Amino acid sequence: MDREHRFEEERSRMVETQLLPRGITDESVLLAMKKVPRHRFVPADLMEFAYEDRPLPIGEGQTISQPYIVALMTQCLELKEDESVLEIGSGSGYQTAILAELARQVYTVERIEELRNRSSEILNTLGYVNVNLKAGDGSEGWPEFAPYDGIMVTAGSPEIPEVLAEQVNEGGRLVIPVGGYYSQELAVMHKIHGNLERKNVCGCVFVPLIGKYGWERGK
Repeated sequence: MDREHRFEEERSRMVETQLLPRGITDESVLLAMKKVPRHRFVPADLMEFAYEDRPLPIGEGQTISQPYIVALMTQCLELKEDESVLEIGSGSGYQTAILAELARQVYTVERIEELRNRSSEILNTLGYVNVNLKAGDGSEGWPEFAPYDGIMVTAGSPEIPEVLAEQVNEGGRLVIPVGGYYSQELAVMHKIHGNLERKNVCGCVFVPLIGKYGWERGK
């Protein structure tokens, strides 16, 4: 069996054993998780662990989230194929690719230039033409293309940044880990009549959202 075929089988097993039993039921999310090659987004020496149920380091003090959390956050976003989505924290680019499978346009902001360049190269190689990347302070969002039907924040914030709430379209969703520096609650916000209605989904642990409307660097 060649390596790519083995990875394909591992992706299918990941969906069957890690996602379905834990309540990931959205067919479009499951199909995206089966399709996107997570091993392409991790360092070469960690490829053999790409489909295990855990986060992995990607350099610069950042991680690629465990597959279940990627699937859960994506399912919570309830994306439709004609919608636009903003991702705060491109990281490895893996979550970006999952979003690109589901949305019309993906806008993603990464504060670390090295990660932005690396994820951009991988996404281009894989043929994702509906992704727009930039380096910058993700806590400020990307006002130029707002409002967005969905916003996903892949780093923990001390509170809901008002500037991000303002960039959510009416009827749109904001998925964000909120809480302390080392642990958070995954919150899903729905914008209804201009107000965000919050629902907490589960506890989680993300790297901190560093920026003007997040945590100060080096806390």
